[in-house]
Amino acid sequence: DRSIVAYGHTPDPDPGVREKSLAGVAASIETAVALGADTVLVVPAVVTPDVTYEEAWERSAESVCRILPVAEKKGITLGIENVWNKFLLSPLEFAGYVDGFGSEYVAAYFDVGNIVAYGYPDHWIRTLGERIGKVHLKGFDAGKHAFVQLLDGTIDWARVMAALRDVGYDGWLTAELLGPEGPDPLEGLGRISRDMDWILAG
Repeated sequence: DRSIVAYGHTPDPDPGVREKSLAGVAASIETAVALGADTVLVVPAVVTPDVTYEEAWERSAESVCRILPVAEKKGITLGIENVWNKFLLSPLEFAGYVDGFGSEYVAAYFDVGNIVAYGYPDHWIRTLGERIGKVHLKGFDAGKHAFVQLLDGTIDWARVMAALRDVGYDGWLTAELLGPEGPDPLEGLGRISRDMDWILAG
């Protein structure tokens, strides 16, 4: 996966924190260029007791607009990821947020496992469609509300893969999870590889 991670705090009430966050994203863009990556993963906002949903939206959008010309000039996509940040809580909002920038250099970095706590991954994939730039795979058990190995949870991988194919996604699928515990770490990686083979064949 040709991506670099930049966790942002762009809706913070403190302008100094927002500036520092933007500087971090700018540095990640330069790192991506140096490493030959094409995407910087960005978590744009976190809703907190002191940051309302509206403030998170407005401040983060303003910050993304400020850094976007740098990303466009360098040919680096800003991949907005869905995480448990109480923000972009529906696929319609996520799609609207991405569309609001009117740039091919802003895309959705869709995380299948993160969505299961409050939605169905295949629904989100179909709504986001061509906005999806990259995909993270991780297992999640909705009953236990816990991340697990890829095939140990409640994700309907056949529906996920069907949705990805239907929207024409043919990019990276990156496993984002810890390897199984045990004396042989290579066996853990082997299991992840076998699980992904099974998912891709579905």
